[in-house]
Amino acid sequence: MSFQLEGPVLAGELVRLEPLDHGHTADLAVAAEEQRGTYAYTWVPRAHEVEDYVDAQLARAATGRLAPYAQVSVATGRAVGATSFWEPRCWRSDDRLDAVEVGFTWLAASAQGTGINAEAKLLLFRHAFEGWGVSRVDLKTDARNARSRAAIESVGARFEGVLRNWSRSWAPGEDGLLRDSAIFSVTAEEWPGCRGRLEERVAGFLAGRG
Repeated sequence: MSFQLEGPVLAGELVRLEPLDHGHTADLAVAAEEQRGTYAYTWVPRAHEVEDYVDAQLARAATGRLAPYAQVSVATGRAVGATSFWEPRCWRSDDRLDAVEVGFTWLAASAQGTGINAEAKLLLFRHAFEGWGVSRVDLKTDARNARSRAAIESVGARFEGVLRNWSRSWAPGEDGLLRDSAIFSVTAEEWPGCRGRLEERVAGFLAGRG
């Protein structure tokens, strides 16, 4: 496949998505050590692991199959989490992107419920559909992760089903085990409606902030 994922800076009013680099390490180490109760099914590095985490993401990025971002709060200028484009699929032509996944996503506890997730998805989806011209964006999570599933549905993605034993489990104490994955997607036909709902949600958070 000749298509290589490269993520430009994507700027919103609540969050700025910056290509991940070691300049984000100190902020991410702080963010990762906030209340970790929401990470039961999601692997989020501990503070001492963040340097290696960034190295691993940059190594994946070098393959062209991942475009990792730091989620930077516009209000504070600090990185409060991470997300990525990954798993590019070019079905019709080697240099035309047909589908991509949004994943490797986590936010510090203090950034959850602030509108950062909604605006980050708006920025990522908009770039995928309107920049790359994809036909589909997909997202997945541990099928047991009700919180993550609700968050994905809240940004307008449609539940497609559960793929059994689909990937490794990230849940504590489940090293070496597989998990069932809940699969969600937004298609190009659904994007205009999804975009409108996300813009309304972000506007609501901005109005509340004022």
